[in-house]
Amino acid sequence: MAKLGKRTQAARTAFEGKTQLTVEDALALIKTSATAKFDETVEIAMNLGVDPRHADQMVRGVVQLPNGTGKTVRVAVFARGAKADEAKAAGADIVGAEDLMETIQSGKIEFDRCIATPDMMPLVGRLGKILGPRNLMPNPKVGTVTMDVKTAVEAAKGGEVQFKVEKAGVIHAGVGKVSFDGEKLAENIRAFVEAVTRARPSGAKGAYLKKVSLSSTMGPGVSVDLASASGN
Repeated sequence: MAKLGKRTQAARTAFEGKTQLTVEDALALIKTSATAKFDETVEIAMNLGVDPRHADQMVRGVVQLPNGTGKTVRVAVFARGAKADEAKAAGADIVGAEDLMETIQSGKIEFDRCIATPDMMPLVGRLGKILGPRNLMPNPKVGTVTMDVKTAVEAAKGGEVQFKVEKAGVIHAGVGKVSFDGEKLAENIRAFVEAVTRARPSGAKGAYLKKVSLSSTMGPGVSVDLASASGN
């Protein structure tokens, strides 16, 4: 068995036996134990009572975190003419049409969010096998297929987080940085949990929210009391 580093051992010791904490106590523990040389991301993992293999149990959506993510989001926009100009003016990092499609097909993906105007979707559709698995495919359900390019770009740059349930019924997301004030992180976490709760699909039966855990990029996870995570 691989030997654990001193930092990892110390973190595990600090977290041992601690479960079902309030959001505030969990964050205090995470912030104290995050000793990496970079500003770690605070991550949330939510176990949901759904089976996403069934269409009526798919959970996906988008939430604007009140205090942002602390992450620089690179935005690509598929648009032409005036809408391309609008995207550039709003701060999009990459704007294009066929040229952007060719860049992506060559394996060069230098963006974290992809937005498209509806008329560009026949073009973008050809990239489904590349963008789909990376959760980058523009989708009208989360506001990334839109004529309001300016608002979509500004939202992506301003702390908007997309979420989609994975095969095992788990949703993962970054909700801020360890350097954030604890109160701001707690606000972000509760906004995220509220958005996922609102996105409960029609096919979900029984308990929907099963478990919520928090961690930092390099640290162990700790389970959070569901009532505290929900802000109750």
